[in-house]
Parts: sequence; C-alpha cells; structure tokens
Amino acid sequence: MAFSEVDWDEDVPLPRLGPVQARISVGLLALLCFINSYDGDFVFDDSEAIINNKDLKPTTPWGNIWSNDFWGSNLSSNSSHKSYRPLTVFTFRLNYMLAGGLHPAGFHALNVALHAVISVLMVDVFALLIGGLASDDGTGVVERAPNTSLLAALFFAAHPVHTESVAGIVGRADLLCALFFQLSFLTYCKAFDRGLAKDRGFSLRWIAASLSLCGAAMLCKEQGITVLGVNAAFDILLICNVDVYEVSQRLLLRKTPLNARALLRTGLPTRLGLMALGGFFMLYGRWKIMGTGPPAFTEVDNPASFAESVFLRAVNYNYYYALNGWLLLCPWWLCFDWSMGCVPLIKSGGDWRVVWPLLLWCVLMGLVGQALRSPDGRQRRTLSLALVLLVVPFLPACNVFFRVGFVIAERVLYLPSAGYCLLLACAVARSCRRWVKYKKLLCVSVLALMVTFTARCAVRSHQWRSEQSLFTSALAVCPLNAKVHYNVGKNLADRGDAAAAVSYYREAVRLHPTYVHAMNNLGNILKERNELIEAEELLSKAVSVQLDFAAAWMNLGIVQNSLGKFQQAERSYWNAIRFRKKYPDCYYNLGRLYADQQRHLDALNAWRNATVLKPDHSLAWNNMVILLDNIGNLGQAELIGREALRLLPKDHTIMFSLANVLGKQEKYKESEGLFLQALQINPNAAGCHGNLAVLYHRWGKLELAQKHYEVSLKLDPEAPGTRDNYNMLRRKLDQRKRRAP
Repeated sequence: MAFSEVDWDEDVPLPRLGPVQARISVGLLALLCFINSYDGDFVFDDSEAIINNKDLKPTTPWGNIWSNDFWGSNLSSNSSHKSYRPLTVFTFRLNYMLAGGLHPAGFHALNVALHAVISVLMVDVFALLIGGLASDDGTGVVERAPNTSLLAALFFAAHPVHTESVAGIVGRADLLCALFFQLSFLTYCKAFDRGLAKDRGFSLRWIAASLSLCGAAMLCKEQGITVLGVNAAFDILLICNVDVYEVSQRLLLRKTPLNARALLRTGLPTRLGLMALGGFFMLYGRWKIMGTGPPAFTEVDNPASFAESVFLRAVNYNYYYALNGWLLLCPWWLCFDWSMGCVPLIKSGGDWRVVWPLLLWCVLMGLVGQALRSPDGRQRRTLSLALVLLVVPFLPACNVFFRVGFVIAERVLYLPSAGYCLLLACAVARSCRRWVKYKKLLCVSVLALMVTFTARCAVRSHQWRSEQSLFTSALAVCPLNAKVHYNVGKNLADRGDAAAAVSYYREAVRLHPTYVHAMNNLGNILKERNELIEAEELLSKAVSVQLDFAAAWMNLGIVQNSLGKFQQAERSYWNAIRFRKKYPDCYYNLGRLYADQQRHLDALNAWRNATVLKPDHSLAWNNMVILLDNIGNLGQAELIGREALRLLPKDHTIMFSLANVLGKQEKYKESEGLFLQALQINPNAAGCHGNLAVLYHRWGKLELAQKHYEVSLKLDPEAPGTRDNYNMLRRKLDQRKRRAP
C-alpha cells in the first residue's frame, strides 16, 4: 500500500516539532551519546597521527601539512600511506596550538561537537531527500522539519557504529569529510532556489561553490568526492523528476524514444558535465599528489585481495559487504580492528557463509525494485535517494576500484549510515501506516531502539577512553584476531606488566605465525628476562620473514651481543643500519659492542654518529665521556662533556660524568658545582653523593666528604667502594682528633 506525501509526517511516532526544536533535540541526543568520551586518552592510531606526527608541532613549517600524508610522512616516500588529508591535520594543529600541547580533552571535545553539528545538518539533508526543495517562497528550506527526517536524524545521531569516528580522534577525518559532504549537497540544492537561479533554471555560482566544498571534503578524507554522485542522483531523480524505471524500460524495449530536448531544457546535461569535469580535475590532482603511486598494502592488511582466484576474491568482498551491512543493522559487535584472522577467509563455494552475501543482494535488489516500481512518486524518489546515500559513499571502500588497506573499518560507515538511517525511518513510517492497530507497539519498539542505541554508544565510547579498555573489549568480539592480542600485550608491557604481556604476545604469534611485530616485542621481553636463546630464535625468525625489519635486526644484535656472538651481533647491527639509514639507537648499541671488545675508536665513532643523527641522545654522549675518562683521555672527555651539556643543559647524568672528569683534573670548584647541580635534579642519586664525597675527600674538605658518604650509604648501603672510602675517611678524622691539642 502506497502512502501519500502527508503520510510521511502523520504516521511517524514522534511529536511534531518546529525546525529549531527538531535541531536542538538531535544535537542534544548526539552529545548525550558520546559526551563521556571527551576526557579520554589518545588511543590506537592517535599515537601515529597525533602524538608522533611532527606536522602538529609549532617548530614544523605550516607548509609541511600540504606535502605530507595524514601520518606526517612525505607523500613521495615509498613507505607513505598516501592518505592526503591536510585540512584534517590542520585542525589537529589548531587543537595543539589552542591547548598549548598534546592535551586530548580538546581534541575529543571538538570531535563530539562536530558529530552534533553533522547530526543537526542531517535534519535538512533528510528533509530535502524526502520533501524536495521549498516550493514558492524562495527560502530553500523546508519550513517545518518532517517527522520522517527528524526520526532519521535521531537514528543517525545515536547510531553506535559512529563511535570510532567520534571517540577516536583519528575519526576527525570522517567527521570533517561528512560535514563538507553535507555542505556541498546543501549548496548544490541552493542552486535551484527560485530567488537565486538564473534564466537557465540554476545558479552557476552555487554549483561552483558546491564543487569547491566537495574539494574541501576530499582534502579531509578521500571519500568526500562521492558527494558528486549523490548530487547527480538528487538532480536526476528530484530536480528533473526522471523516472529511472521508465527510462530503462524505454531503452531496453526500444519503445517511445527519450525526449532529449526536454532533458536539455532542464540543464541536466550541463550540470552533470560540470560535476564530471570537476571530479576529473580533483581525481587527477589527487593522483599527481600521490607521487610514486598507490600505497603497497600487504596480505595482512587485506587478505581477500590476495585470494587465489577472482571468484574467491569476489565472494570474500561480498562477504565483507554483508558484514558491513550487519554492523549497520546490529551494531553490537564492534571492534577497533577487524584484520589478522578476525574475519576468516571463505576458501570455497561450499562454505556456509556464502549465504550472507546472497541474502544481502536479495535485500538490496528488493529495495531497488521497490524504489523503481513504487506507484507513489515521493516514495520512489526517497527510497532511491536513500539507497544512493547508502551505497555511493561506500564505493571507495569496496575494493572494486582499488585495493584498500583494511578488512572492515567502522569509520568508513559514518556517511553510508545516513542512507541506512533514512531507509529505517521510511520503514517505520510505512509500518505505522500499514499496521495501524499495532502502532503503539511500533512506537514502543522505536523508543526501545533509541534507548538501546544511546546506551550502546555510551558504553562503547567509554571503552574508547583508554587503550586498556579498548583493546580488552575486542577480545570478546575477535578472539582470533592476532592484532588484538598483540595490542593487549603491548598495552600491558607499556604499563610495566611484562609477565602478563608475554602470554598475549605468544597467542598473537600462535594465531599468526609470521606476525613479526609480535615476535619482536616478545623477543624484547625475553631478552630483559635473560631468556636469550628463545629471544634469539624469535628475532631471527622475524628478520627472516621481513628482511627489512630494522628494529628486529637491532634487537637481535643486542641478544647476540649478550650471548657473546660478537661477529653475528655486528652483522645484525649493520643490517639494521642498512635498512634504516638514520638509526641513532642502533649506532649507540653498536658502540657498546665495540666498547666491550676494547675497540675504543670504533665505539667513539659509532656514538658520535648517534649524536649527529639525534643530538639529544644522552646515553651516547655520556658513554663517550665515560670511555674517554676510562682510557685516560681527560682533555677530550672534558670537551665532549661540555659539548653535550650545551645541548642537554639539564641532563644530570652528563653533569655527573663531566664532574668526575673535572675532579680528576683537580678542577675542584667547577666539579663541585656540577655535582651539586646534578643533585638538585636528582637528589636521591647515591652514586652522585658518593663521588661528590670522594671529590671533597681529595680536596681536603673532610667534614663535607663525611656528610655525603653517609647520605650515599643511607641511600645505597651496598654501594661498591663507598664504605671503604668512608672508613678510610673516619680513620683519617680520628687521627686528626688524636693529634689535636
């Protein structure tokens, strides 16, 4: 049974609200759902995109934002992810400037506010998709928000699949893209207002503005270009009122020819041509910016794209589509990462999971058939546009045009979910109209769904507040995901619980035997626990799986050095440096190897390389001073120590080492000053008190020496040599007392 235009509002179980009340309601619901994420930490991808991204730092030129990718790497680099989102990075940098540093609350607050604004704008977007443009008043705005558009906007505001985009700061890209997507669509609609359109029936200025906003959306996230498809569909279906089913019948059956002149009079070909031209230049510019070509994703990132046959690839891609559809229908099983075994591949046509892609396409074809053949014009247009809004923004993630670097990503559903929410609202309206006697039950069901969505958003956004809760929550959703176990283990290790981390790293390696990062981290922990044989085996396997894994080569070198395999350790260090040219920590460890072998000049050269690459490498500076001190080259040790202290004026370890050198040169006053500065920074350093006592002992200030010996022994009763020196001083003081008259 079709329903007339007035039925859209009359049958929806919501009170009729004016435009302001409707928008306030949607905005408040959006805030309610995600407000508890505002004081969360930086989690998961935030580390690379924000904490470690040099483009956010005030010392980095603003121009770097336009030449680097989303993660701060140069776009011309082969290792670049090629995600070009300068406007998103620009807002991160503004957050950094306004907050005076990396304070996550400001980043989260802006994300929540953006989602609220987008949800409010959805009222206008849905109203246009349902009701079209304003008729004769020229305002371009529907006077009273239809209840169907309000219900769809409420569904959108509270949909739990949005949690990753809102509570994860990296999701800012999806939020900004959606905002400019909406503005581009609304601006395109503005081109047809009677008060603004020219004789041709539309305004070129507003079309140009819409294209500019599309470009801005694309500079926030690549998905933004899909607004051109939505604008084109809106123009064809609503502005020109083209009956797609009728047109297709004419073309297929060759009945009455199309009236091309009528279409030309509408200006549709001109507008489509302008959008096609604009889209071409945007894609060409994007292609030129990528420089060396698309990013090189691996089988770990997207295993379906590496399936043996085209048939299996197609089946698995469609299975992924079905899972994305399920996340929209039932957003209960949400996970920060769906790769590495979370979704096992379908390897044959006999796998029972092929039912889900078939079911998905049956549902979609049913909706398409309903949209094309519905006798009611408004229902036909609305369903068609809802399907366009569902499908078109998802196209960049469908693996058809190019390979993507993920299996499922909840963030990419932020825009497509708008089409789903509109379909859901239309289904509610139709159900209330068809089953009048059950309308109260339907009202209760809608209310229950909204409450469930809101509660799920609150719970899920709370899980995104910290890495510990985020990673742990994923264990129940994707127990076969090696990356989940890896991240739980890494979080435990970062919090100092290495023993608990070991079991999660072992499970990650068991689930994914070639998971080199898990092997590397597990090898590091075993190295610290002096389980060197197993650590060497793991790290050797990691570098055999990934030859250019520089960090694993360095860690393997450390383990081999501890095992006394000096030649192998040296080769491992040089392999690490070969695969990562600028690797100061590896030069530092190479210097330690040379020092252990009494190859003093090689050690000094290695440490000097470390400080050239990383001028604030405190350990390398300090080791140079100590080595020169130990071999008796006090003058060179002093020069190196002073150079280090100029670069690191508050480093108490360098102060301590330089003070020792100056004391041996009998520069007692300057040495004393450095010891006292070091103790101001680290007053509980037993060694510093002990060496200052030795200085006073040599200097003849025996009472001060006694004081610092006693402090040193109190802090560390087992300090080597300190008690002997103290006893020697006591005997000397006793002798002085006996000689005194």
